[in-house]
Amino acid sequence: MANSSFGSAADAIYPDLDNEVSRTRRMLEMFPAEHNDWRPHEKSMPLAKLASHVAELPRFATAIVTTDSMDFMKGEYVSHSCNSKAEILDLFDSSVESLRSALRDADAASLARPWTLRKGERVVGTGPKGVLVRDFAINHMVHHRAQLGVYYRLLGLPIPGLYGPSADEAHQVAE
Repeated sequence: MANSSFGSAADAIYPDLDNEVSRTRRMLEMFPAEHNDWRPHEKSMPLAKLASHVAELPRFATAIVTTDSMDFMKGEYVSHSCNSKAEILDLFDSSVESLRSALRDADAASLARPWTLRKGERVVGTGPKGVLVRDFAINHMVHHRAQLGVYYRLLGLPIPGLYGPSADEAHQVAE
């Protein structure tokens, strides 16, 4: 994407990244803090935890780009917990900015280097950094962003259109 703000290597590998970041921010802008603890099922994350997770995933991608491995058992990554829309958007914006900076400094060779995620002795995943940024961070962000959409819908909240008008927006246009 010619107008990408992530950097030349990232532009070639992730031409959709700016669009996905923008779409994710639109979903986070709809965050209803009055429903922080709501969850659709007992096994589901509470809404605030899910939104915080979405907001921090670009920061996780930064860790992939800038390190060679991470071990969750060693506390090398600490999750954030936000309780307001402002906190979530601040976390997301700072996470995206850190990823932009890391990707501007990365070249194709560095993104081809291996990265490993561990939980102690157990290897959760390993592969080229560039592939894992896509898998563990970008695709993961899109997946959980979709979950946010389901939460919002079940709460009766409008859903922003991400790949065209949502049913809520289409209904407004038809009126």
